[in-house]
Amino acid sequence: MTSKDLIQSYYDAFNAKDWNSMIACVSPALRHDVNEGAERMGHDAFRQFLAHMDTCYDETLTDITVMTSDDGKRGAAEFIVNGIYKQTDGNLPPARGQTYKLPAGAFFEIADGKIARVTTYYNLAEWTRQVSS
Repeated sequence: MTSKDLIQSYYDAFNAKDWNSMIACVSPALRHDVNEGAERMGHDAFRQFLAHMDTCYDETLTDITVMTSDDGKRGAAEFIVNGIYKQTDGNLPPARGQTYKLPAGAFFEIADGKIARVTTYYNLAEWTRQVSS
């Protein structure tokens, strides 16, 4: 499987809400850098993150474009997050089933046929504006 195929499989699993298939795409030593907050390391922390996100949000990614370096060691993806805010997440605005749509991106390191690092970025201020309207 190419690095591009691996990243696409990761997002296909995300859209299918198939968390086990997402876990299968990542290294047991995964470094997960989230947009806001501390890095998470390994499968257990990533699985906890996915469970938390599934509780608070219902998201589907569209317009996914995956790019990889010639050597396959790095990748990037750009996409649109289409979501429903289901349950209040910490100190964020109260959830009332609000919908949101915003661009996001991620960077990847690939090692031994698995995603070794994923770093995700989106505009939190824009998300907050949308769910606070």
